[in-house]
Amino acid sequence: MKDFSKATQQTSRMKIRARILEHPLLRKYFPLVHEDLTATYTRNLHKWLIIAPIIGLSTGLAITGIAVIILDKLWPPVLAYYLRHPWSIVPSLTLAFAVTGIIMQFLTPDPDEHSTEEIIRSYHEHQGDINVRPFFPKLLAAITTVGFGGSAALEGPSIYGGGAIGSWLWAKLRRFGLEPRDRRIMLISGAAAGMAAVFRAPMTGLVFALEMPYKDDLAHEALLPSLIASVVSYVTLAFFLGATPLFNFASATSFTGRDLLWCALLGLLIGLASMAFTITFRRARVFMVDWNIPHWVKLTLGGFLTGLCGLAFLTLFHGPLVPLGPNYEAVGQILGTHHSTLELIVFGVLKLAATLFTLASGGVSAMFVPLFLTGGSFGMAFAQSVVHSNSLELYAAVGMASFIAAGYKTPLAAVVFVAEATGGHAFIVPALIGAAVAYAISGEASASGDQRQHEGVRIQELRNLSVSEVMQQQVVSVHASSTLREFADSVCLRHRHIAFPVLAEDRLLGAIAVSTLGCTDPKDWAAKRVEDLADRKIMKIASSCDVMEALRLLLSESSQHMLFVTTPAGKLEGILTRTDILTALKLHGEELRLSKG
Repeated sequence: MKDFSKATQQTSRMKIRARILEHPLLRKYFPLVHEDLTATYTRNLHKWLIIAPIIGLSTGLAITGIAVIILDKLWPPVLAYYLRHPWSIVPSLTLAFAVTGIIMQFLTPDPDEHSTEEIIRSYHEHQGDINVRPFFPKLLAAITTVGFGGSAALEGPSIYGGGAIGSWLWAKLRRFGLEPRDRRIMLISGAAAGMAAVFRAPMTGLVFALEMPYKDDLAHEALLPSLIASVVSYVTLAFFLGATPLFNFASATSFTGRDLLWCALLGLLIGLASMAFTITFRRARVFMVDWNIPHWVKLTLGGFLTGLCGLAFLTLFHGPLVPLGPNYEAVGQILGTHHSTLELIVFGVLKLAATLFTLASGGVSAMFVPLFLTGGSFGMAFAQSVVHSNSLELYAAVGMASFIAAGYKTPLAAVVFVAEATGGHAFIVPALIGAAVAYAISGEASASGDQRQHEGVRIQELRNLSVSEVMQQQVVSVHASSTLREFADSVCLRHRHIAFPVLAEDRLLGAIAVSTLGCTDPKDWAAKRVEDLADRKIMKIASSCDVMEALRLLLSESSQHMLFVTTPAGKLEGILTRTDILTALKLHGEELRLSKG
């Protein structure tokens, strides 16, 4: 009886549900609601509302753990010991770097692939696929690099950790309708989440991750998921460690036009300094990668030289400031206590030297904070000795933004970072001016060897080429007087093209698409001629036309599959397609690489 009662109730509920679904109002408005939602989520945005928070939460928890280990448990006692016993710096760093080298050489497939560079390379070359098997060894190597005094900070393992988590989650969450291209998006979203958490700055994480793959553009497709992942990751870390800005310091409430001019000059000087450093760093990095000795030996040498930088500074200037480790405490020391101009300059120079020895030798991290600190010390020295200004924090902030913008080619992230991580929101305009000047002055020099120009900019390399240098000259055509049967049997069967030019004697009459055959009854093929069905509204260009103009025509609203290159008299000289332009771009890039090599 109970089973019968349950069945009756279930049948009753089904009837009520059917009546509701068949209600005239629902039948009238449900299709409209469905249409609106379909238009609203045309890019499958709904899936990112589920996946991006998962990336953010997972990355936030992982980065919280790394931050606690290095910033709370490891580096404070190590720093205190170094300040009490400066002689211990060199042997301690030499040993720590040797351990890092052993971990990377024997527990990872490629000891030279890690941190930010691995994420950028994966984005460009591996469709966002990261090998997660060495995930924990690489994080351990980052801890031994940074936690014992390597001149780097937590952004390296954070960006790598978040990117690797995003790539790994792609394989686990494919049931949500993920496509292969989504793996690159999840990679960038994870990197953004890692950056947002480690610096307690969600906008910085978002902008830096979008700017990171390119020197001159953004990874636009990852905007929404990166935004969501960054916010969730930041909230996750803030839940455990608090939301206070990482480098909080008092900011001026105003600045003058004179200050803006000085900020532009400071940006120029830092742009030149950054260019010199990044070129030197890239050459040193290439040398170390190519040096045919065990990886752990390279890192042992790097640790020894890094330690010498720290020992040299403490020998010259006795105090709590030292150009080693994550150095978060150095921001407050530089801004909160007086230091001579000489001390600030020496600190910045030795910080750059220690960073070069740490990372060029293979240390596992990145140089965002070292560039940030160096710019701050140079900015303070500039304010004291050149401007003689009381607004020291203003010039420190401009120096910080300028060095990051020039060194990493991330001007927007540099300015946003200064505003978020320091609390210096009043400095945004001066920082933007300094960052823009430094970015422009430093040219293409970047600390990242894997950053690329956006494809749209690379196409500009062809602006000096004419169509005659790119077009196809060997063209298969069909005569206007041929029948459709002759066209189908003699041309279409032998050549797999979408369309063919139609010639009347020596002049170009138009074009005929293979699909035209499907629109005509085969019984009429023998009677109808090609000229009867040829499309005469075709795009003709001269062989002297600029390739960029030809590309614009191919991409215009009235775009066609090909452009026909003709003489003034109408004689066909060749055809041009988008594939021809891309092939020319590839060949041009190979020629440039060979010439540089």
